Amino acid sequence: MRSFDPVQLGSIELFCKAAELGSFTAAAEALGLTPASVSRSISRLESRLGVRLFARTTRQIRLTREGELYRDQCQQALEQIADAERILTGQQKVPSGLLRISVGTPYAHYRLLPLLPRFQQAYPQIEVELSIANRVVDFVEEGYDLAIRLGVPPDSRLIAHTLEEATLGLFAAPAYLARRGQPRSIAELEQHDCIQFILPSSGRAMPWIFKDAQGRDMDFHFQSRQRIHDDVLGCVNWAIAGGGLFQIYHFIAEAAVRRGELVEVLQQAGYRTRRFSILYPHNRHLSARVRAFVEFLRQAVASP
Repeated sequence: MRSFDPVQLGSIELFCKAAELGSFTAAAEALGLTPASVSRSISRLESRLGVRLFARTTRQIRLTREGELYRDQCQQALEQIADAERILTGQQKVPSGLLRISVGTPYAHYRLLPLLPRFQQAYPQIEVELSIANRVVDFVEEGYDLAIRLGVPPDSRLIAHTLEEATLGLFAAPAYLARRGQPRSIAELEQHDCIQFILPSSGRAMPWIFKDAQGRDMDFHFQSRQRIHDDVLGCVNWAIAGGGLFQIYHFIAEAAVRRGELVEVLQQAGYRTRRFSILYPHNRHLSARVRAFVEFLRQAVASP
């Protein structure tokens, strides 16, 4: 038996169009049909699935939770079918459409945002929507195409491509160092004001990472009276204001160092790295716009 007949596939296409436009009438106009035929088709689809895909009132429709989940999967399937046809017919698709990206604050401000104008010039038909926040996203529930995150996630449902191994250094403002002096060893950090960042994912303090006198990797855990939750860039600005020492990525600190706002200390113990990765679900068909962005960003970071 066939899993789908042409009527069912057509109903799925109508459903996706109505979800996209937020209206049966608009979907009907876009596809050259009557609103009544679109409504009947979607009702048949709901009966087959045994769930309500839209919540209807006399003035509007909106997707139910089940409808949002079904829309995401169906849209990917339709895009995959279209891509398969283009491959077979030798047609090349120009990357286009909406690209939704979740990215943490530091990487957004100091890596991604400066590169986006180049991406927009190369792919003018792609719309870019960013969520800049230090939190874990649910790709299916929240409808993101990609995420850029620190480290490699333990979630086996995600594919991770390394963007870079970013080096870290310890920095402070000249005014702070003039007042308190420069630490000469990791042990001396106990006598200094160390600004602590609390990870939003776990509620725990992020340790500083160094190389000891023998060149071995070590993690430095400490208690501090100066703590910031959620926004790591707040720690950077606190350090620039003279509030204390803070360990940050060189790509973040370099502009402040050039301006004379920060000075690197304990360089002999620095240059440990943390990995930044670009993530997407392994079972999701990659659209042309997603592939274009992944390839662009990996090349741009590798050759800034």
